[in-house]
Amino acid sequence: MTGELKLGVNVGYWQRDPDDQTETVLAAERLGYDSVWTAEAYGSDAFTALTWYGARTSRIRLGTAVVQMSARTPAATAMHALTLDALSGGRLILGLGASGPQVVEGWYGVPFPKPLARTREYVDIARQVWRREAPVTSDGPHYPLPYPGGAGLGKPLRSIVHPLRPRIPVYLGAEGPKNVALAAEIADGWLPLFVDPAQIEPVFGPSLAGRPEGFDIAATVTTIVTDDLPAALEFAKIPLAFYIGGMGARQRNFHLDLIGRLGHAEAAAVVQELFLAGRRDEAIKAVPDELVDAISLLGPIGRIKERLQLWRDSPVTTLLIAGVRDEPTLRAIRDLVRG
Repeated sequence: MTGELKLGVNVGYWQRDPDDQTETVLAAERLGYDSVWTAEAYGSDAFTALTWYGARTSRIRLGTAVVQMSARTPAATAMHALTLDALSGGRLILGLGASGPQVVEGWYGVPFPKPLARTREYVDIARQVWRREAPVTSDGPHYPLPYPGGAGLGKPLRSIVHPLRPRIPVYLGAEGPKNVALAAEIADGWLPLFVDPAQIEPVFGPSLAGRPEGFDIAATVTTIVTDDLPAALEFAKIPLAFYIGGMGARQRNFHLDLIGRLGHAEAAAVVQELFLAGRRDEAIKAVPDELVDAISLLGPIGRIKERLQLWRDSPVTTLLIAGVRDEPTLRAIRDLVRG
C-alpha cells in the first residue's frame, strides 16, 4: 500500500444504555480525523446517533458501519441516506451489511435468502433513488418494484427530493470471499470487522483483485493504549468471544467462519462451544492471544507504533479506531499515523 492511512473513529452501537459520545466525536474532528462511524445490532439504530453527531460537527465524514439491510427496504434506506447527506452537506458514507439469519429472521422477522443477490439489488435500487433519472423500478426477486402483489395499484415513483449528491458512497460490510468480491465489484469501499492486516492478501487477495482505483478498505481496529498488555489482551477478547459464540447460530455463524479463515478454526470452535454452553468467562479466555493481538492495536504507545507498520504494509487505506474515547489518546494515535 502507498500513501498515508486515513483515520476514523468507530463509536459502534449502544449496549445496555444510551451512550452519547459527542465529546469523542468533537475531539476527533478537531484532530483532523477523516470520519466517524456508528453501528446497529438489535437495539439502537445507526442513523439516529449519526445524525446527532452530524448536527454537532461540520467537517468530519459520517459513516454507518453498518446499516442492516433487512431492517429497512432499499427505498427507506436510500431516503435516510439522502436526507442525512443533504443535512450534513454531503458527508455521508453509507455502510451496508446483510447481518446473519439469526438476527434477520429472529429480530426483523424476514427471511434470509441469497445475501449476495439481495445486496446487489439493494444497492442498485438505492442508487436509482439518488440519481433520480427515472422512476425507480426493479425486476429482481428480492425487492421487486412496483410490488407485484397486494392491491395491484403500485406504480413506479421518483423521489420528490432532489438529493444533494447523485451518488452517495456505499461501503459493504463483508467477511466471506464472495461478499468481499461483491464489494470490490459494486461498492466504493469494504468494511472488514475482524481482520489481520498480514492475512488480507493471502485470504482476500483474489476477491479484491478487481477493485477500482480509490476503493477504500476501512478496517475497524480495537485500540487500547496501556502499559498492561495482558490486561488489554483480555479486554479485547470480550467482543471477539461474543461474536464467535453468540452473534450467529451454531450451524451458521459468519464470524466463526472468518476466524477459521484467519487460521484459528479449532480455537474458534472451542470458543463457540463454551459460549453456547453458558460458560462465557471460559469462552473469553479461550480466544487466542495471537488472534486478538493480530487484529488489534494493543499495549504501550511504542508497541502500537511498531505494529502500525503491519497496517501500512497492507491494502487497508483507512483505520477506524474503536475503543478510544479521550482526546489525548486520539491525538497520540494521529501523531503516530502521521509520523
